[in-house]
Amino acid sequence: MSARFDQAVNRKGTNSMKWDGVDELYNGENLWPMWVADMDFQVPSAVIEAVQQEVSKGVFGYPIRSAAVDFAVQSWLQRRFDLEIDAEHIVYTSGVVPAISQIIKQFTEPGDKVIIQPPVYYPFFKVVSNHDRELIENPLVFDGVQYKMDFEHLKSVIDDKTKIMLLCSPHNPVGRVWTEEELKELAEICVEHDLLVISDEIHCDIVFKGHKHLPIASLSEEMRKRTITCMAPSKTFNLAGLQTSYTVIFNPTLRRQFKNHLSQEFLNMFSQIGAVAMEAAYTMGEEWLEELIDYVEGNVQFVKLYIEEHMPKIKVVNPEGTYLLWMDCTDLGMTAAERKKWLTTEAKVALSNGIVFGKEGEPFERINLACSRASVQEGLNRIKRGYDKLT
Repeated sequence: MSARFDQAVNRKGTNSMKWDGVDELYNGENLWPMWVADMDFQVPSAVIEAVQQEVSKGVFGYPIRSAAVDFAVQSWLQRRFDLEIDAEHIVYTSGVVPAISQIIKQFTEPGDKVIIQPPVYYPFFKVVSNHDRELIENPLVFDGVQYKMDFEHLKSVIDDKTKIMLLCSPHNPVGRVWTEEELKELAEICVEHDLLVISDEIHCDIVFKGHKHLPIASLSEEMRKRTITCMAPSKTFNLAGLQTSYTVIFNPTLRRQFKNHLSQEFLNMFSQIGAVAMEAAYTMGEEWLEELIDYVEGNVQFVKLYIEEHMPKIKVVNPEGTYLLWMDCTDLGMTAAERKKWLTTEAKVALSNGIVFGKEGEPFERINLACSRASVQEGLNRIKRGYDKLT
């Protein structure tokens, strides 16, 4: 167990959405926040030092693109995923969700169809509907143990108006790390129907033992041509507040069109501090990340054993990656609204209510385990107290 991740970090009073915004958002009091996907861990010391050095210069004017940052991204993707990219393939953005939103806006027209696979990260619904595109759902299939893609259903919902497949890989919230076989089958369908693939791979760095993340763009030359991969250091190194992300676009036509669109929308700027933090994280944060993955996986095992012993009506869906755990609460016999009220009033805990990820998530709750073991213990103890009142 790593001492650095056991160390408590007091985030109250820091304008933290997770800690300072939870009571108002959940209409509760003194809630223990295990909801929004950011960490309660301090970032790698190399990142802190790099940011401090940048801040010490005392000037925060308009930045230009840095070759050193480009190289850090290229090296990271090569080391972690055997993905070779040129610097020109990188298009920097302020965040993965804003990037996805703008990709949909640029490469589709009102009335065009975009496919998502619920239960899925809830902004996926809005980035489609906000632009008057038609949302097509290809729900994942849950067999009681694991989620899988329903390829036959996927083929049945594609027509001439279908333009984009929006993939979540690894998948939030169900924790799947898609296999090469699954991705190849999905890719075949996308090629056959000439779909543009937006692949949200923001959780790609946190993958557990026995699993490996495979960027879908790396499968073939054909997939390189039709995939826009969205990545960021934000989940990996807890840098969400610095609003720094990037897309990888191999296709020069798609890349030129997207860059032109960002320029026309005045969305082609980036955070200088964020770029410095990303370069430091990707260059000097690998040892920290490996310790983090081990620690989070330990948290997962701790939660599974605790729930099996103390709250057997709750079933944990075994994750293959991410620091988010998907819990099946079907046997509690409550609706999503009833369960949310129970958690906030009786357990005094804020989790991510499964219904926000789509109707398929109604009986589930998502819990964030990117926190100290003691913090996990506190959250579980609170849930158990509420659980004991039910049984």
